[in-house]
Amino acid sequence: MTITAKAVAELRAKTGAGMMDCKKALSETGGDETKAMELLRQKGLKTADKKADRTTAEGRVYSYIHHNQRVGVMVQIACETDFVARGDEFESLCRDIAMHIAAAVPAPVAVAAEDVPSEMVENERRILMGSDDMQGKPEEIKEKIVGGRIDKFIKERALLEQEFVLGEGTIGDRLKATIAKVGENMRVEQFARFELGA
Repeated sequence: MTITAKAVAELRAKTGAGMMDCKKALSETGGDETKAMELLRQKGLKTADKKADRTTAEGRVYSYIHHNQRVGVMVQIACETDFVARGDEFESLCRDIAMHIAAAVPAPVAVAAEDVPSEMVENERRILMGSDDMQGKPEEIKEKIVGGRIDKFIKERALLEQEFVLGEGTIGDRLKATIAKVGENMRVEQFARFELGA
């Protein structure tokens, strides 16, 4: 199958991947743009994982105030160079993550799953173990059910594990896609969410 320059250019515009990568992905998928985008995304995520150990000493603190003036977010995201920190892709990532934090229900309480406060997790475990639907069940069954619910509880409160409210995948996927596109390691360092009356 012949891959046209127009098809390669269109795929590049949608993904930000290099021309040769786009052409190769289209060739491997028989010209199917959707499958080629998936293939590039898979390869991009693998590239992002390889960059995870690189130092991130630059970045920015980004703030977002929701249109109703009742919710505000500050997020600190790090990258490797000030050149990237000043770029459009990085600013778009910062904006998307800040807007997600403002809109997400439940609101995230930590960047990663391992950072969700243990006292919050233990309190939820205690509530779940004492719930009506657990009464009369054998202890090992209770542990299994509650364990699954606790895993879900943690994922719903860890920013990187949350489903991205403005797009597909998780916030972690959105971060990795930007890492793959820009070619630098990036990390969400911390965030704060403020809500009037909360």
